[in-house]
Amino acid sequence: MPNKTRPASLKNISTHYCSGCGHGILHRLVAEVIDEMKLSEKTIGVAPVGCAVVAYDYWDFDVCEAAHGRALAVATGIKRCRPQNVVFTYQGDGDLVSIGLAETFHTANRGENLTCIFINNACYGMTGGQMAPTTLVGQPTATTPWGRNPKSGEGWPVKLSEILATLSGVAFAVRSTISSPREVIKTREYIKKAFSNQIENKGFSIIEVLSPCPTIWQKSPINAMKWIDEEMVKTFPLGVIKDK
Repeated sequence: MPNKTRPASLKNISTHYCSGCGHGILHRLVAEVIDEMKLSEKTIGVAPVGCAVVAYDYWDFDVCEAAHGRALAVATGIKRCRPQNVVFTYQGDGDLVSIGLAETFHTANRGENLTCIFINNACYGMTGGQMAPTTLVGQPTATTPWGRNPKSGEGWPVKLSEILATLSGVAFAVRSTISSPREVIKTREYIKKAFSNQIENKGFSIIEVLSPCPTIWQKSPINAMKWIDEEMVKTFPLGVIKDK
């Protein structure tokens, strides 16, 4: 069950994230799972370029940083050199689905025994709110101020988890959210299952989490959570996509 106190693997420091950002919740869930599974001395995280670029400031276990989009390539090298460790990446949609798409696809296709935690907030958060591969049709961004329009050459939202689920190397693909206490608990269990899969050498696991970005979305934290439930899930349905 979730801890009522701060997990030992989560440092006691102030956050740099915006009010209502989902990263704080997700950092805690990762720390809770690592503590519960007693993995703090075995875990190596790989941080992205994006809002969570300094995730290592919050977690009290080994974390390194990768160049933009290359976290899964770095994680592959770490895991192959240290197969006894639990290795995971923590990446946003711009990092994972845009500049790092080749690394993402081929890491999954090879069935690397890794865990990928994918934070989908449908925008580029750190760099000013540009359109991301996951931006919804009609969603305004800094580069699509009138809303994303596929007919204008802007393409459609990329459903990465469904795409990766078609690959034989992927053992587990799931999409969740943190928009309610019930969904937070589900997300925690998905993270735990993905780590367990890695320990059991089942291959590649991806947990996609729909997460709010109130600042870029220009919504209050409460309304940002509502927007996930009312709009994002229409394009990105929740649930287990593949469980091999």
